[in-house]
Amino acid sequence: MSSPFLPLADIETTVENQPFWDALRDNRVSLPWCEACRAFVWYPRAICPGCHTDRITWRDLPGTGRIYSYSVVAKGTGRWKDAGPYVVAYVQLDSGIDGVDGPRILTNIVGPDAQLARVDSRVRHVVDHDTNKEGADRYLLRFVIDDNG
Repeated sequence: MSSPFLPLADIETTVENQPFWDALRDNRVSLPWCEACRAFVWYPRAICPGCHTDRITWRDLPGTGRIYSYSVVAKGTGRWKDAGPYVVAYVQLDSGIDGVDGPRILTNIVGPDAQLARVDSRVRHVVDHDTNKEGADRYLLRFVIDDNG
C-alpha cells in the first residue's frame, strides 16, 4: 500500500536493524526478542536495553495492535508540508504470545479511515514502499484502522 500524500522518511539500515527492513519488504513485522527478559526490543538493536544481554533472536509479530495515543497533524513541515492533515500515533503492538506485551511504537495511521482514529482503535499493519532519489527501495511500517479487529 502506498500513501502518496504522506512521504516516507529516510531510513538508515545497519547490521542490527537489517532483519526488520527485510521483514517489511516481505510484508511481515519482525522484531528482536530478548531471550533473557522475554520481551521485544524496540527499536531494533543487538543488545537488550533492559538487561544488557546479547541473547537476542528475531520473532514475527501478528502485525496488529491498538492505538495507545494519537494526534492529528493539521499542517506538516519540511517534506510533510503538503501532507496535512495526517495521523501520528503510538500503537501498542500485539505480541502473539500469551502474557507478553508487544512494544509501543510511534507510527502513522494511513488509509481512507485514518481520520477515524481513536484511542483503543484496532489497527493492522501495512507496508509503504517507494524508491528514494538514489534508486534504493524504502519500506516503512504504518497502520490502518482494522474494522474486523
